[in-house]
Amino acid sequence: MKTSTVSATRRGFLIGATLTGGALLVGCSPADALSAGSKVKPGAFGPFIKIAADGAVTVVNKHIEFGQGSHAGIAAIVAEELGADWDKVRVEQAPANAKLYGNPLLGLQLTGGSTAIASSWTPLRNAAAAARAMFVQAAAAKWNVPAGEITVADGVVRHAASGKSAGFGELVADAAQVTPPQSPTLKDPKTFTLVGTDRVRRKDALVKATGQATFTQDVRLPNMLIAMVARPERFGAKVASFDAAQARKVPGVVDVFQIPTGVAVVAQNTWAAKQGRDALKVVWDDAKAETRGTDQLLAEYRELAAGEAVPDGLEWEAFETRGTAPAAGGQVLEATYDFPYLAHAAMEPMNCVAEIGNGKRKLTFGSQAPTLDQLNAAKILAALPGSIEIETVYAGGSFGRRANFSSDYVADCLHVAKKTNGRPVKLVWTREDDMAAGHYRPLVHHRVRVVTDAEGFPVSWTHRIVTQSIMKGSPMPTKGVDQSSVEGVGGSPYLKATPHVDAQVLHTDVGVPVLWWRSVGHTHTAYVMEHTIDQLARKAGKDPLEYRRALLTKAGANRHLAVLNLAAEKAGWTNPAPAGVSRGLAVHESFGSVVAEVAEVQVTDGAPKVGRIVAAIDCGTAISPNQVASQVEGGVCYGLSAVLYGQITLKDGRVEQTNFDGYRVLRNSEAPTVETYILPQAAGAPPTGVGEPGTPPIGPAVANAILAATGQPQLSLPMVKA
Repeated sequence: MKTSTVSATRRGFLIGATLTGGALLVGCSPADALSAGSKVKPGAFGPFIKIAADGAVTVVNKHIEFGQGSHAGIAAIVAEELGADWDKVRVEQAPANAKLYGNPLLGLQLTGGSTAIASSWTPLRNAAAAARAMFVQAAAAKWNVPAGEITVADGVVRHAASGKSAGFGELVADAAQVTPPQSPTLKDPKTFTLVGTDRVRRKDALVKATGQATFTQDVRLPNMLIAMVARPERFGAKVASFDAAQARKVPGVVDVFQIPTGVAVVAQNTWAAKQGRDALKVVWDDAKAETRGTDQLLAEYRELAAGEAVPDGLEWEAFETRGTAPAAGGQVLEATYDFPYLAHAAMEPMNCVAEIGNGKRKLTFGSQAPTLDQLNAAKILAALPGSIEIETVYAGGSFGRRANFSSDYVADCLHVAKKTNGRPVKLVWTREDDMAAGHYRPLVHHRVRVVTDAEGFPVSWTHRIVTQSIMKGSPMPTKGVDQSSVEGVGGSPYLKATPHVDAQVLHTDVGVPVLWWRSVGHTHTAYVMEHTIDQLARKAGKDPLEYRRALLTKAGANRHLAVLNLAAEKAGWTNPAPAGVSRGLAVHESFGSVVAEVAEVQVTDGAPKVGRIVAAIDCGTAISPNQVASQVEGGVCYGLSAVLYGQITLKDGRVEQTNFDGYRVLRNSEAPTVETYILPQAAGAPPTGVGEPGTPPIGPAVANAILAATGQPQLSLPMVKA
């Protein structure tokens, strides 16, 4: 997910979103407006820390846990600064309240943009240091000793000179009465004993391994109904009419009615809801539906990038321009790249539980963006945003899908719940619903023309991108260029090293819903930049590693150089590859981190087999090195799955892939061995993103290995055609 595009227009979003039920919130700060109506109150140690009478420490995590494991790093930040016993630290999910739990890097309570740890580092250190100071003051007063002589470690407060000590539980009542300091003294990071060590492991492994963890599908409430919704096959179509006679005859079906997005079937159980939906007869109005196929869309994109006339209402936007094109150039490289729509394909399809009526306005589900979900719920229920209670449970993946501007599946659940007479309802999506419901990584076309000097290095770089905008038409439209379309090209060190740059983007109007997808624009921009660089290097007769070193040195990209050198060293780049194996490399910055990857690939009958990936990452302080490695591994496999097989295609506006038989993902037997090396940092360096940066380099690294083996660039994804 993207970060910078959200907070910039938060206030504009609030103005419209808080006009709920005729209530206009005047004179409120954005955080106050977002949390208006909330009954959530922080405890004595603030909103992030709870300490029980037995001394157990609970860290309140404002970020959803959907597989990424950031909760462990968040807990470790608190435990380190507080001086808690790591074995007695647990984590619980924060309630929805933007004022208390808003993400300072995004402006909303939202998990995304690889910001969970980065946004928590300073606030949680301050919160934990304040709580530690409260214990120190309480002990100093109780023992009548100087506060400066007291230490806190492993959940025990000690005064060495007198030999006195007490656990958190013994002092918690007194500490709770101390006024927390506004500017607490933080520990010297050089003294850390937990952060940055392999002691920091996941806190949810046992409950997930034993089936005790609660996901939305596990939620069972008394008198609860199950709902499924029949949706149109084409995006933008509406219900013209429907016949529910046969659906109502299905045993267990309770009701059938229309909602804004389709026809809902409400039943006593999931099977009855599905059977009832299958029995529906719906006539759809396609008058405003998207009817083009992806082949037609791509053909239009290519024509636009090649210079065809732009339709009325659209225009090219420059996002990086510099210098003057050379009057006469050296060699020229021209390349075009096509990237398909991609589904998020999270392990757990979308679902939600709503309790509306009888004095309750509660949602229970894996909420990635509680603030957006509260605001959309508030508009549907004509209520204040903060009055919508959200209990966030575990979710089986997201990759951005669970955070969308309309809260689509949540909204459907609420529209159903408004008609169930106070009975709780669980909305269930099948895999087919999830795959065909839209909100894809956009279809993208790049056109690149590079002119080189006598040494083969770029002197002119012309770049055109044609795609849909994720932010256009959203409640939070960006001012100027949608950075989620161009990030990774704009600001690239390769462009900084090029005297003349002309980079522009054209955002098309297509009726297919699009959304951020793991690493957002970097999924295609990293591929284009890194694969183009390899083609330039080979055209110049230079080693791809040395070619990059020269350009990165010229651009002053020291972080890129450091991770590139580390990955190359660990991969043995200068040594011959194993027989039948070729190597490719790529380096890219996203979400504040820089990752380099070297891929070892075998090409057999034109199909690549990726055996080994060596990755190096600069992510600031690695709170949990083990989890950093896991996230890089996951990012590599997720990205590799997409570049090898992933594509959503439309025929006459209808999605052709509805399950994993058509939308193939990487098999266990195809997963490469991934070695991850973390670049050492100075003590206390702020952490940067980890969840997404491992994904962008894998595609071009594999493409570059294939280029090395065959001499053929990979200009259209996926690499393995169906």
